[in-house]
Amino acid sequence: MKPTLSTCLSPALLHLYPVKDAIVVIIDVFRATSTIAAALYNGASRVIPVEDVDTCKELGSQIDGAITAGERDGKVIEGLQYGNSPAEYPRDFIGGKTLVLTTTNGTKLLHRAVNDGAAEVITGSFPNLGAVTHHLLSQNKNVILGCSAWKNRFNLEDTLFAGAVIKNIKEHFIIHCDSSLMAEQMYDQHKNNLYNFIQHTTHWHRLAAYGLQKDLEFCVTINVANVLPIYTNNELVASHTL
Repeated sequence: MKPTLSTCLSPALLHLYPVKDAIVVIIDVFRATSTIAAALYNGASRVIPVEDVDTCKELGSQIDGAITAGERDGKVIEGLQYGNSPAEYPRDFIGGKTLVLTTTNGTKLLHRAVNDGAAEVITGSFPNLGAVTHHLLSQNKNVILGCSAWKNRFNLEDTLFAGAVIKNIKEHFIIHCDSSLMAEQMYDQHKNNLYNFIQHTTHWHRLAAYGLQKDLEFCVTINVANVLPIYTNNELVASHTL
């Protein structure tokens, strides 16, 4: 029998899904999972996602050469070295280093999935769409596409990415899930004009107001950081590149 696939549109709904039996894909397009993909693709040895600022600072002080980074509400957190921008982590800077990262939505959802006993946790965004779909097809396990949303409220960009994943792998899964149907149809309707459509989203306008348009463009560009971040031993490491 084929494995199942479901789409969870908000962290507030995760408890309704059978997390223990599934690979959970953490999706935070703007910007955590795009930044994680960029950092690992550019040679970071690992990314340690943490829920709060104090833990981020503490780990940063304990790990030689660690870079502490994070944002709240789209802005760099005072006391941390860097923010949640993919552009901040080119290969000549991040290569071989540890990135300790805390964000408003994505890192919190990741820890929720881990604490709920997910069979496996990976992270996904448009820059690593190919690596995510390849992995899900290779594992033949139940999948939950977990949208980080915005402070538990639905957002379009994470749902669009879920739709892109579904579009690529749906023939190999049993899908009895209205949120998955919606996500796929939304992506299918806008896939040829994705960049223009996504500019209407609330989060795009919120971040563009901070001058982050280049970040946002990267976050919706397919396969520019095609690496699979997989959570193991409290850290995200690159499983493989395509």
